[in-house]
Amino acid sequence: MTSSDPAVAQRRLLLVRHAKAEAWGEDDHARLLTEKGRTDAAAAGRWLAESGFTPDRALVSSATRTRETWSLMSEAAGWELAPVIEPALFAASPDTALDLLRESPVDALAVMVVGHNPTIAYLAQLLDDGSGDEAAGAAMVGGYPPCAMTVFDVADDWADLEIASASLRAFHSGRP
Repeated sequence: MTSSDPAVAQRRLLLVRHAKAEAWGEDDHARLLTEKGRTDAAAAGRWLAESGFTPDRALVSSATRTRETWSLMSEAAGWELAPVIEPALFAASPDTALDLLRESPVDALAVMVVGHNPTIAYLAQLLDDGSGDEAAGAAMVGGYPPCAMTVFDVADDWADLEIASASLRAFHSGRP
């Protein structure tokens, strides 16, 4: 049975670009968040808590900046979920990120991905079926800055997630 059956709850997907990171680090994988990045990640977590979003599953790139973003967001939101640290998200293409999403358990109703651009922005564009919030779509097309987040409704099981199969619900950017 897929969640498109009326007896099964709608799924929610949140795609997050990591918060602002240092321009340089020991290596790209080890770059830390800047002070602004830490502040923005905590603010994003508070926004998600106020919006009522609580993930059942979180896929987080193994890079330091994505793990820091997750940690600050989850602390500010009050979540106690242990994330799945996914090394493949570090250099993932949108197709790879989509494949990782498809591996989410069927009972997960809210899945979050914390990753990198351009992958997160491309994946958000690719998943949008055009039926959702037009203002959010216009904002998303205007740019995907650090700590930007896109929220989608997903009608089918994660394993059935396809291009243009999710309805855009919200786009949030910490950019003033």
